[in-house]
Amino acid sequence: MSGTDERYSVKLICRNCRDPIPNIIEDFASGDLVCGDCGLVLGDRIIDTRSEWRTFANDEGDDPSRVGNAANPFLDGAQLDTVIARGGDKGSGLAKDLNRTHGRTTAQRHERNLVQAYKEISALCDAYDIPKTIVDIAKQLYKKVEDEQLQRGKSNDAIIAACIFLACRQDNAPRTFKEICALTKVDRKDIGRTFKFLKSKLGANTGTTSSNDLIARFCSNLNLSQETWRITKLLTEKAKEMEHISGKSPLSIASACIYMASHLIGDGRDAKAISDIAGVGEATIKSTYKIIYANRKELLTPAIMDRNPKASESNLIVP
Repeated sequence: MSGTDERYSVKLICRNCRDPIPNIIEDFASGDLVCGDCGLVLGDRIIDTRSEWRTFANDEGDDPSRVGNAANPFLDGAQLDTVIARGGDKGSGLAKDLNRTHGRTTAQRHERNLVQAYKEISALCDAYDIPKTIVDIAKQLYKKVEDEQLQRGKSNDAIIAACIFLACRQDNAPRTFKEICALTKVDRKDIGRTFKFLKSKLGANTGTTSSNDLIARFCSNLNLSQETWRITKLLTEKAKEMEHISGKSPLSIASACIYMASHLIGDGRDAKAISDIAGVGEATIKSTYKIIYANRKELLTPAIMDRNPKASESNLIVP
């Protein structure tokens, strides 16, 4: 330390002992600053600057947890319950048994059902990389079902599947029934019935599924280029204006336009590959494609044909 530093530094010593290396004790219990040699009180009402939490853990070291877990907005009540830890019994298993018994006696059945359903919704959505916003919407829908006791006579798996399906639509990221079936392992008819039931009872905004909502994901899964996706998007917009194709579902139109666009630029995908991704039957894809092929002069405008130098009507499959 330089001379300047020593001159301007502040050093606290006992005025009785005058020891250059003072033995000063901070007594936080009484709020006093005390000389450890002679007992003279050098200051009072000192502020305790240490961590404010206390730990009762068996392990050594500080325990940073002091206020418990954050409140879950999808559960009712104050959520200030005491939880018995599972460890710390040196392998006797007593703490685990106490934790289980305490959980059974304190947790309400309604809350246990919600927690279990929330875990299942989160696990299913994580498997398909579904965003957290959709997960939260699905949990909100399930809580409404539980609060209004709409689950009576319905399969819990079907309710969860329908809530995820509804949540995807509400967040403008719709999934097909086949995708939800593959995710939840619930029959398509059960999901459809439960979806219609919840839609009518909850009055939920289900949104609408357009072809454009599905095209980007299907093209990505088929390893098609961005240019193919753009051409497909233009084709679907034109196809929806055709009278001949009225009555066809958006899913069928999207699948048929992917089939046409991929062959148009010479990077064709067969109907079976598209069927596996989109969940539409091969016969449906081919019948829809037959309609749009018959009206190809109306669909294949210069705006579409000029987008890719490889685009040629001769590349199209004749149905």
